[in-house]
Amino acid sequence: MQEAEKKTDSGIEIKKVYTCNDLPTHLNETLLPGEFPYTRGVQSDMYRGKLWTMRQYAGFSTAEESNKRYHFLLSQGVMGLSVAFDLPTQIGYDADHSLAEGEVGKVGVSICSIEDMEILFKDIPLDKISTSMTINSTGFILLALYIALAKKRGIDLKQLAGTIQNDILKEYAARGTYIYPPKHSMRIITDIFEYCGQHLPKWNSISISGYHIREAGSTAVQEVAFTLSNGKAYVKAAIEKGLDINVFGKRLSFFFNAHNNLFEEVAKFRAARKMWAIIMKDLGATDEKALMLRFHTQTGGATLTAQQPLNNISRVTIQTIAAVLGGTQSLHTNGFDEALGLPTQEAASIALRTQQIVANESGITDTADPLAGSYFIESLTNELEQKALALINQIDEMGGAVSSIENGFMQNKIAESAYAYQKAIESKEKIIVGVNQFESTSTTNIPVFQIDESIRIQQIEKLKALKNTRDNIKVVACLAAVKNAAAGTENIMPSVIDAIENYCTLGEIADVLRGIYGEYQA
Repeated sequence: MQEAEKKTDSGIEIKKVYTCNDLPTHLNETLLPGEFPYTRGVQSDMYRGKLWTMRQYAGFSTAEESNKRYHFLLSQGVMGLSVAFDLPTQIGYDADHSLAEGEVGKVGVSICSIEDMEILFKDIPLDKISTSMTINSTGFILLALYIALAKKRGIDLKQLAGTIQNDILKEYAARGTYIYPPKHSMRIITDIFEYCGQHLPKWNSISISGYHIREAGSTAVQEVAFTLSNGKAYVKAAIEKGLDINVFGKRLSFFFNAHNNLFEEVAKFRAARKMWAIIMKDLGATDEKALMLRFHTQTGGATLTAQQPLNNISRVTIQTIAAVLGGTQSLHTNGFDEALGLPTQEAASIALRTQQIVANESGITDTADPLAGSYFIESLTNELEQKALALINQIDEMGGAVSSIENGFMQNKIAESAYAYQKAIESKEKIIVGVNQFESTSTTNIPVFQIDESIRIQQIEKLKALKNTRDNIKVVACLAAVKNAAAGTENIMPSVIDAIENYCTLGEIADVLRGIYGEYQA
């Protein structure tokens, strides 16, 4: 009987056994962690020197409720906050907009003004913790809100540490929370690069995200290729604006997914680091910190199952180990109940404990890049790199990431992979425990976290009060200044920060730019 062929989820064939003959020829050189091209990690001692930042992605309902969750997570050992925003906030609508109905506070926290921001971060020292914000089309407004809050508290902006996702290209390719056309979105992003380079030296001005590309159905190879292609597009746009690659390059960060195929995921992270170092060198970077790919990882939301949800704890553990063996700088672990709804406090606590157990009990952190030299891992890293490079070359031939998105290339490739994966599950070629094999008829009574519909009413009342008490003459002047900056060539960030400080709302600022740039139609 012929043995069935084994392949990774990206379709890379796996041999029955690997030997020294499978090692890439370049491994004859002695490559160490912390040395170019950083395949083995960006630090020489990796986690022996400092553990990754343990984050829990959280945000729901009102700013008051999210603030309570943040304080709970910080008390449990979280080392940095990761903020989730609701859909209206993500696409530039205040809670009182008709299109916000039914979505306020549902998949993240509702933020309309600096008043909400003050409540969200009440009693949280912005100069002592790092904050990651998952926001893209309105990323410039949320960054302005964070800056305005810090200024109001008298905090030196040079002390602010964190990341704003600010990755609009993956929104066009995979996720859909875009507002403005690509050309204008790229202008906003490079304005953020410039402003952060001048005023926020510790702030990562973008988190180039493969996470949502993978969630949409891509393979690991496509996740790397499309993410790094998007990264190249941002770098080229910043260079065209006259920015120094050795300055803004240090503040670029990445955001990857971690799935269940342990060895492919480890190889993916190692390959991505090497590829980005070479890409940045080819684009003119010489500072070693501008060559390093630093990344946050989140465990795979799409891998969680509503069937037998407690099994998700095992999946998240495998993915955590993959991220750590792959050398992540920051990690969020999903709650076991997230296929059913937002994570409960208990699920979030177990997810955090998973990271802490891996960090303190597994021994994985005792040495840098512990899988280096493995015949299988080194061969897989090399093969994944070659396949991803082939895709990047295709995209380059089209004129780059923006062109490949505008002509539908990335979207079509992701859709094809998602379809093939679903077919494999339905045919049982791909086994998902509890879904298409080892099913159970028993039910598990997992409590589901519910968001009250009254949240929107509360937010609308707060907005009414704000608009009745603010200086509306100043508001009109501030919005006019934002319009002039956006229509001209000056950096938009100072005028947006000024508008926020004078109580303009997120929706009002986003609408000013809608009036100038229009909305992108896919």
